[in-house]
Amino acid sequence: MENKFVAVEGGGKLSYKEQGTGKKTVVLLHGFCGSSAYWDELLPLLPNSYRWILPDLRGHGQSGAPAGEYSMEAFAGDLAQLLKGLVSGSAIVLGHSLGGYIALAFAERYPELLSGFGLIHSTGFPDTDAGKEGRLKGITTIEEQGLPAFIEGLVPKLFAPNHLQSMPEAVVRTIEIGNSTDSQAAIRTLQGMRSRPDRNGVLSSTKVPVLLVAGAHDQIIPVERTFTVSGSQITQRLIETSGHMSMLEAPEALKEAIESFLATVY
Repeated sequence: MENKFVAVEGGGKLSYKEQGTGKKTVVLLHGFCGSSAYWDELLPLLPNSYRWILPDLRGHGQSGAPAGEYSMEAFAGDLAQLLKGLVSGSAIVLGHSLGGYIALAFAERYPELLSGFGLIHSTGFPDTDAGKEGRLKGITTIEEQGLPAFIEGLVPKLFAPNHLQSMPEAVVRTIEIGNSTDSQAAIRTLQGMRSRPDRNGVLSSTKVPVLLVAGAHDQIIPVERTFTVSGSQITQRLIETSGHMSMLEAPEALKEAIESFLATVY
């Protein structure tokens, strides 16, 4: 699948992929130090009756790495520009980890562009004090040892412990994808995640359907930090075999969760 490109404000360019011929649009946002390649195992399972748009976030994958802040609001602004150029009407935005933080900022700022959204191994909470300290340590590692050293430390935590041995190719591929991230963009994104606000209020007050997906073995965001709200508009799905990377660890289960959610929206 070929990457396409679109210019965004600030002199940057966003790379994205498309699949499907449907009139109903679903956006899949990858996580930190990922890219649209995170969805490669999931994409063949998804129905072509929807239009799937898979961006590379600024500084990630094949997208440009413009100067300036990499706040969740800045990422959301990039997405708004992308969608306004590609889609007439609204879309569903499903975000993995960092992508979920962006989906929340997008829901807060651009509700008119949304018909639903979801957090996949993500949370409405801000960083804990320990989490904020971890972001600073990550920045120091990148500055002093380089991005590959940071990625080597990060990726093993993304998978359920037993999958480190049973899925070695997926682990290696995730490291390769991570190393394609612009190092300064990684630092700025760590700063942006560290300063993001609590957005549980967005989850509880939204009028559109919301999907929350958690992995039972997630070492990054535990289940209770994903399943923070409930209500008639909230769908909660626990993937029993997954860590933080269900699109690689349990793609069939994630596909089922997404498809059943879409059926409730459209």
